[in-house]
Amino acid sequence: MQIIKPVRVEHTYNQRFCAKPEEVFPLLCPVRESEWVEGWDPLVVFSESGYAEPDCVFVTEDQAGQSVWVITVRDPSRFLLEMVKVTPGMTVARIEIRLKESGADETEATVTYRYTALAEQGIQFVHEYTEELFVHFMEYWEKTLNEFLLSRA
Repeated sequence: MQIIKPVRVEHTYNQRFCAKPEEVFPLLCPVRESEWVEGWDPLVVFSESGYAEPDCVFVTEDQAGQSVWVITVRDPSRFLLEMVKVTPGMTVARIEIRLKESGADETEATVTYRYTALAEQGIQFVHEYTEELFVHFMEYWEKTLNEFLLSRA
């Protein structure tokens, strides 16, 4: 058995949304996300309900290849969502999203992504997944979801 020290990167960002957590949380779903993210189109979604739930599995593809996502925790009472994303031969990621009310009709989301390299290609990805890149992604997500929420108001 070989045990190696992981090559890992972790970033956390706090987003602000212009709606209550009860309105934001259901939109954090592989199916509902297509309502507010242009181009989001999971290849396959396995779900009893048809939406996000514990053990929901979905598949995406991008320049890094095909990734399999599994929702490990979805707790609407605590506004907590955790997922694992596996890109074979590259990385395993753990994504955690925690929502909390931060004022009248406002939500603060704490989003954490932790990537662990599985192979040489993954090591390169981890080293290139900078704070700057992550913040850019989080700001885009925050802007896009807020625009969607405002359009429904």
